[in-house]
Amino acid sequence: MKKNAFYAQSGGVTSVINATASALILEARKHKNIGKIFAGKNGILGALNEDLIDTSKESISAIESLQSRAGGAFGSCRFKLKDFESNKKEYKRLIEVFKAHNIGYFFYNGGNDSADTAFKVSQISKKLNYPINCIAIPKTVDNDLVLTDCCPGFGSAAKYIATSTMEASLDVKSMAATSTKVFILEVMGRHAGWMAASSSLARKNKGDAPHIILLPEVIFNQKKFLGQVKKTVSRNGYCVVVVSEGLKNNKNKFLAEADTKDAFGHAQLGGVAPYIANLITDKLKMKNHWAVSDYLQRSARHISSKTDLDQAMGVGIKAIQYAVKGMNGVMPIIVRGKGKKYTWKIEPAPLSKIANLEKKLPKSYISKNGMDVTPKAVEYLQPLIQGESFPKFKNGIPEIKDLKLVEVKKKLGPWT
Repeated sequence: MKKNAFYAQSGGVTSVINATASALILEARKHKNIGKIFAGKNGILGALNEDLIDTSKESISAIESLQSRAGGAFGSCRFKLKDFESNKKEYKRLIEVFKAHNIGYFFYNGGNDSADTAFKVSQISKKLNYPINCIAIPKTVDNDLVLTDCCPGFGSAAKYIATSTMEASLDVKSMAATSTKVFILEVMGRHAGWMAASSSLARKNKGDAPHIILLPEVIFNQKKFLGQVKKTVSRNGYCVVVVSEGLKNNKNKFLAEADTKDAFGHAQLGGVAPYIANLITDKLKMKNHWAVSDYLQRSARHISSKTDLDQAMGVGIKAIQYAVKGMNGVMPIIVRGKGKKYTWKIEPAPLSKIANLEKKLPKSYISKNGMDVTPKAVEYLQPLIQGESFPKFKNGIPEIKDLKLVEVKKKLGPWT
């Protein structure tokens, strides 16, 4: 008997996560042993609430259009499943929904916490005696999943950051003689500095911006930083700083940590750019401006990397292929080829070696003064932003096709 599939998007979305969904759905339609592909409305909550979207109601052209759509077409969420022993209720509810809708394949598209959720779900078939093939699909602009060479979503965010850094620096440079001396750009990155590091790709010549890159892997040294800013302005007439939101002080505390926490228990970050700006104003008396790229860096589909888009679709296709082969508790990861010319392939890796682990910037990628990256980092980053795949434009802006988003009739009572 055919088994249906459940696909859901999790955590902060990327500019290419819908491309993964598109590739996965189209690939699933090719396999006779997969019935319908249900998408969870708002991630894993779609399973718990039995809010299932029937993607078979969408035309091929509508599914293909997802490849150029930003955001999460089916809705995402930040929701962390507790351990089985501490909260069996959630897992039993998942199994009830899976049974009610004949779901035998589970695909969870997300980052670190999502990999943990997928790993837990992959284990419940044994504990609750319900067969299901669970595949986690990598997605995160943070690029911090272990084993995989890079994470779908990161290359496009890196391309946006590098481009924005270059364009903003040209703006600042043109006005530096009489106006702004320092520009600070804040980018995402709680514990790993991959996104901040990607700003280095903006450089064409020695001395180009960014002049200072502040990474979460390096404890912030105020005196050393201010000295470098002063030196850079004296030499160039202006200074561009790119700072990761996860920058910490010598007490290992985030410089810009709010009192609120998200559903995963992470402290809400944001605001390190104005913190740095205030330092420059107070200590150096230099006019400055700051910006926070925030959602823009992860949603900018109009400037997505073609390499990133291809990889995002590739992992979606492989996820289906792994599932129909009977694989469970694995993730399709990207493996970089050897040699000077950039090549890549996709291989399966066990979730047990991925969940709850984090890949930070290697020491060999960080400069000796701790405020820049090395040529080795640039060599790693450069291939990931290559190629363009512009969406179709209509009336001057990207064209977005609406989906029908037909929900499946519920068979169970409400989940509380």
